[in-house]
Amino acid sequence: MAPQEYAFATFSLRVARHYFWGAGLRRIFAQSRKELTQIIRDWRTLTLALFLPLMLLFLLSSALSLTVSNLPIIVQDLDDSPASRDFIDAFRASITFSVVAWPVDKQPELAFASNAAPAALIIPEHFGRDVARGLDSPVQLLMDASDANTAKLVAGYSGQIARAFHKQAGSSGADPVQTAIRFWYNPGRSSEKFLAPAIFVLGLSMFPPLLASLAMAKEGEQKTILQVYVSSISPHEFLLGKILAFMAVAVAECLLMLIPLFTYFGLSVAGDPAPFIIATVLYAFCVAAFGTMVGAAIPNQVAAIQAISFGGFLLVFLPHTAGGSIWQSGRIEGDIEQRKFAMEGHIEREFHHRGPQEGRSCAWPWRLTF
Repeated sequence: MAPQEYAFATFSLRVARHYFWGAGLRRIFAQSRKELTQIIRDWRTLTLALFLPLMLLFLLSSALSLTVSNLPIIVQDLDDSPASRDFIDAFRASITFSVVAWPVDKQPELAFASNAAPAALIIPEHFGRDVARGLDSPVQLLMDASDANTAKLVAGYSGQIARAFHKQAGSSGADPVQTAIRFWYNPGRSSEKFLAPAIFVLGLSMFPPLLASLAMAKEGEQKTILQVYVSSISPHEFLLGKILAFMAVAVAECLLMLIPLFTYFGLSVAGDPAPFIIATVLYAFCVAAFGTMVGAAIPNQVAAIQAISFGGFLLVFLPHTAGGSIWQSGRIEGDIEQRKFAMEGHIEREFHHRGPQEGRSCAWPWRLTF
């Protein structure tokens, strides 16, 4: 290369570097500052950006529960023996069921029709005699299966109570294999600790892209984008300024929601927090870019809201549902559990409950993918 060409190339590189790191960055930060100033000045937008996700976190995490308690169950005791009364007391002592007396001359189906109880326990005659003799003493459990999930839970809890009573009665038909169950990572089986991380990711996935799409669509709807066309800011600087502003909103929303997660819901950091921090920053950039892309493609605020809602349903709600954030999975450990890293809510939940050190080999690829 000739000295003149080398000098020209060096000069061009210096000019480009000065442009990008100097005037270019100043225009990007100015655009971001303008967007943040508009958000702070408008209390409605500020509420939508920060406080509405916080309300969503408290309401959904506290209102939704995957634990059945005080479920009414009617009991018809046709034997009225000490053994049958002890069996009924076993159901009464459970926090899952609330025993409701039912006359023996009335059909249990009437309880289902009147919504008195979704389940009925019928103890036959000679129940106490069969228990004393060590014979099989079958009882009948009727359930209203119109709510299939509740019926399945009732069947499982009733079977556990029956087996416990069977063992306590000292029947000769006891199972030779005894199972000792230990619950890891969430021993109290708290629904709030299970749902709160998923609602955290749900709020982070919905509100920042919604605000970004509204701000971008508003530029085209009110024709203020024409001022950008005649200004000296380039398209990538304009878009980066928008994305960085709403990325900052997403990070602020994340920090605000982490406070009740660590205090009210009792979660804590398990292991190295570096994967969670880096993945959160990357995810905030992605959701802000997604909202900006939708707003740029649809210059109408109403249509942009519908597009974000539909896109959020496909990208957020369906993975949460399929991954077990809505219906809790009973699997605690094993190779199948590692698949849950593919879902955003489980990535967050694994960080709080198990720590990234137990799944570090598969955590990073999935985090970078999302």
